[in-house]
Amino acid sequence: MSSAGFQALDHLPEQNMAGVEDSIFDALATAVVMLDPEWRVLSLNPAGQTIFEASIERARGTHFDRLIDLDDEWRNLLLQVQSEHFATVKREMSMVLQSGAQYCVDLIVSPLPSPTKPRLLLELNPVDRLNAISEDAHLREAQASMRKVITGLAHEVKNPLGGIRGAAQLLARELDDSKLTEYTDVIMEEADRLRTLVDRMLGPRERLVTRSMNIHEVLERVRQLTEAESGGAIEIERDYDPSLPEFEADPDQLTQVILNITRNASQAMAGQGTIKLRSRARRQYTVGGKRHKLVCSVDIIDSGPGVPESLLHQLFLPMVTSGTKGNGLGLSIAQMIANRHGGLIQCESKPGATCFTLLLPMET
Repeated sequence: MSSAGFQALDHLPEQNMAGVEDSIFDALATAVVMLDPEWRVLSLNPAGQTIFEASIERARGTHFDRLIDLDDEWRNLLLQVQSEHFATVKREMSMVLQSGAQYCVDLIVSPLPSPTKPRLLLELNPVDRLNAISEDAHLREAQASMRKVITGLAHEVKNPLGGIRGAAQLLARELDDSKLTEYTDVIMEEADRLRTLVDRMLGPRERLVTRSMNIHEVLERVRQLTEAESGGAIEIERDYDPSLPEFEADPDQLTQVILNITRNASQAMAGQGTIKLRSRARRQYTVGGKRHKLVCSVDIIDSGPGVPESLLHQLFLPMVTSGTKGNGLGLSIAQMIANRHGGLIQCESKPGATCFTLLLPMET
């Protein structure tokens, strides 16, 4: 901020200054938590509420060890800053929440001025989240390049396909032998199949028909369809956040996104197993290189054998599949639809737990 800007802030009334500080505090993408001298939570910004999985209303006044596992490394670090009154930086520090979730964070612990034992200001940047943002950016670039190649290839393929089909039609009219027309029928059917495949590779062409909707109506629709298709062999578990607000989106296309993922999961589990649908809100979250105040996060978790490591970073490219069925377009199309909504899909996988996460901005 310029010196003129600081001078302007200096002349603000104290109550207005507090409001400016709160706005800056809330807008930070870095998780920030303020602790009193006894390590009780005094303040927690939205990014902090997301990483610690706790609202400020629930966290305020509780001891910090109610949010994370305060092992010896954490305790020694906090005690050192309080005793030496000097800020400390710790890179790639392990943090385990009481929920069991684990993070690797870059941590800055600063003492706040006090005549006795100081309060502490903690700034946490999840290293794995920064890596995910970078990986998402590379993936989006690869997908954009691939789409350009596919669009050019589709144009070159569809023109001769139309000529082949037209020639087969003309030839069929000239043939009197029904056995010979069977061959021309095969030519036309295969030409149509290839044209359909090329169209699918180009992704959905229909425009988004958006309306105000709640993501849970989409999840419930997918649950019903998945259970019906599996004949009850697939068990669907639900873990919904009822506080998620409505937002503008195309419910039909989002249904297709999540249905494509659940169908892949069903195939991976050989038609039987458990799929968990989970919804959460993420605050001050970066999606596709853009920060959003509020993002809807939908996890689709299956108990299948997992995605091979060699395919994990290629899953959303066309024609990539680990199964023996399908053409590898379902996830590519799902990612395209998510991108059209300003969102994206991520995947983490290990045997017994594969999680696809759909992230959608909820701008209100």
